[in-house]
Amino acid sequence: MHPFDTIVAISTPPGRGGIGIVRLSRPESLRIALALLASTQTLIPRHATLAKILGAAGETLDEAIATYFPAPNSYTTEDIVEIAAHSAPVLLNSLLEAAVQQGARLANPGEFTQRAFLAGRIDLTQAEAVHDLIAAQTLHQARTAAAQLGGSIAQTIAPIKQRLTHLIAALEAGVDFAEDDLDLVPDSQILTRLQSLAQSLATLAETAAYGRILRDGIRLAIVGRPNAGKSSLFNALLRSERAIVTAQPGTTRDPITERLAIHGIPVELIDTAGLRTLPDTPEAEPERLGIARSRTAIADAHLILHVLDATNPTPEDETLALSLAPHPTLTLLNKIDLIPTPPAFSTGIPISTLTGQGIETLRLAIASHLAAAPPPESPILTNLRQSQAVAEAHAAILRAITAARTHTPHEFLLLDLHEALHALDTLTGATTPDDLLNLIFSTFCVGK
Repeated sequence: MHPFDTIVAISTPPGRGGIGIVRLSRPESLRIALALLASTQTLIPRHATLAKILGAAGETLDEAIATYFPAPNSYTTEDIVEIAAHSAPVLLNSLLEAAVQQGARLANPGEFTQRAFLAGRIDLTQAEAVHDLIAAQTLHQARTAAAQLGGSIAQTIAPIKQRLTHLIAALEAGVDFAEDDLDLVPDSQILTRLQSLAQSLATLAETAAYGRILRDGIRLAIVGRPNAGKSSLFNALLRSERAIVTAQPGTTRDPITERLAIHGIPVELIDTAGLRTLPDTPEAEPERLGIARSRTAIADAHLILHVLDATNPTPEDETLALSLAPHPTLTLLNKIDLIPTPPAFSTGIPISTLTGQGIETLRLAIASHLAAAPPPESPILTNLRQSQAVAEAHAAILRAITAARTHTPHEFLLLDLHEALHALDTLTGATTPDDLLNLIFSTFCVGK
């Protein structure tokens, strides 16, 4: 990568549409853009200008809107020009080719955002939020990414780093003046300040489990005996007639999968074949294969919904429940509308897939069963890199607390504190290896 190249890319998704945007960044972007366009006026900074796109022979190919963002007031802090034309792939590709002929280079994945990061316009958590916002499947994911893009994690980390830096400075000053017997910070105060830092980091680290679920989603398997109402529950959660429902047992053979959002969490919902003992006959072979696949889905699921027929309890229900015991499971008592009171044979969430009774309660139970959501407006660690950085900083502070309690010399205590500071720096990108940066930005879309 050459950081002083003028780069160009299509910033909108591939395919045909109303608008397609070609973006250029670097000092040559204005000159190159003007070579591709014919306009009765120059490009005024931060103003949309109507212009014609010219072909190789000077012919008009399309009308477009060009916008010029001069440095440093742009996304990358470099000169940027965005050309919004009709989203015909042949037209946008011709713009790319013409820009390259004028001296631009095709941008690498995420290179626009990487330049914004390298210029100090955003930190690494904000850069990752750009990717998360683009990939968001639910509004809750989008809100979380937008908050992170606004600097929610950096704003939380900044005062922690400041307190840690002040403590390091005080201890280092004490070490420097050790021959004068100058103790700038009493041991009791060191311990109090370290415990406060550990609590702040622990609170942030606790959001990682919820953040992982929010970012990656969960797999939810619906299991039970034939005709317990699994497919009906599948349809009720989807709010559509996706699975076939009949009175005949064994209707569902292969697991059926659909995606939905439950309280903002992406969910892969799996309707499995009814679990029962079958005779060893050729006629039962298709259903037997479906049951085997259902057991695979159970093993891979984050959470299991065990559906029981409340009107017809059987010993098989208890046997199946025992086999599901190693897995996180919610027990559901279906067809509750057909009996006056909940059955005494089992405990669980009473529901009716026919009337919808208990379905919203089930949605809440699913959301709360997986991971506790942090308070509103709280920053959330959304990927493994972030959670590891905070965990490393927290572990280093805990080691420093142990050292402080045993009156370890401050020179050794400072080693742990510097390690914690370094971990927090890697979180925001203040000190991050180039190979890690390249790995992070390589997952971005081209043109972002």
